[in-house]
Amino acid sequence: MKITDHIKNAKGKTLFSFELLPPVKGQSIQWIYDAIEPLLEFNPPFIDVTSLREDYIYKEQANGLLQKVSYRKRPGTIAICAAIIHKYKVDAVPHLICGGFTKEETENALIDLQFLGIDNVLALRGDARKADGNFVPTPGGHCYATDLIEHIKNHNEGKFLHEDVETFKSDFCIGVAGYPEKHFEAPNMSTDFKYLKKKVDAGAEFIVTQMFFDNQKYFDFVKKCRENDINIPIIPGLKPISTLSQLNVLPKIFHIDLPDELTDALSHAKNNNEAKEIGTEAMIKQCKELIDFGAPVLHFYTMGRPEQTKKIAKAIF
Repeated sequence: MKITDHIKNAKGKTLFSFELLPPVKGQSIQWIYDAIEPLLEFNPPFIDVTSLREDYIYKEQANGLLQKVSYRKRPGTIAICAAIIHKYKVDAVPHLICGGFTKEETENALIDLQFLGIDNVLALRGDARKADGNFVPTPGGHCYATDLIEHIKNHNEGKFLHEDVETFKSDFCIGVAGYPEKHFEAPNMSTDFKYLKKKVDAGAEFIVTQMFFDNQKYFDFVKKCRENDINIPIIPGLKPISTLSQLNVLPKIFHIDLPDELTDALSHAKNNNEAKEIGTEAMIKQCKELIDFGAPVLHFYTMGRPEQTKKIAKAIF
């Protein structure tokens, strides 16, 4: 079922969902099951599975020279989605990204997803490789999320890259990312909204936000979206603080602000256990406010660690 239909069928009730990382290659599928099963009691209508682009390592050769080798640390997004649907009868939402994939590889992924009966995709540009200062498109791949959305829409219309006639049509519901605190590459919020509107005009049907810790940022973001004629569901992405180091790491990596109340409380934490308790209580409060506001779904970035999210969900659902 499409994400938009899940939201419509909820008739105003806030739903619960979460996102998973694929396990590091070599780990078994049990790692995924262990991350999912503690959260099934909250009846998630869908589960996201991320996709990471290739990176490079340098391997020393016998002659002493270094060879640049491409590798993927966490492969298997489509296979994991198939396993989730088969085992749990829950909709899985794969992330499709521009970086690391040619247009032909993207089309092959869409064909596989259609074959598996997957109804939803999250279309993202993706991050830059660690060694690159900025995002570098894959030769023969898409440069922007808007291009990827247009590719998916063409697939929905039965148009393949190298086919002159229309063929089997898919019906993917397309989600995109939104940034309540602005994408770090955008020069200002107004420009960021222009890009978001382009994605919606291209065919996006729902938005999942970057994590945030100040609900007012989400409230303002939703208001500004509506003012810009962006009227699709806006799902808040949430990540509770779980360690002391995240006080500095999360703002640095995700380009977000932490509210004074939260940082003041964390500054008095003596260890990670205390930091996690503070993060949990802050997230429970944040979630209750989002439910009161009418958020369609609370979407948790669990990173494969379900325990803290389970404690939060028990307090609010």
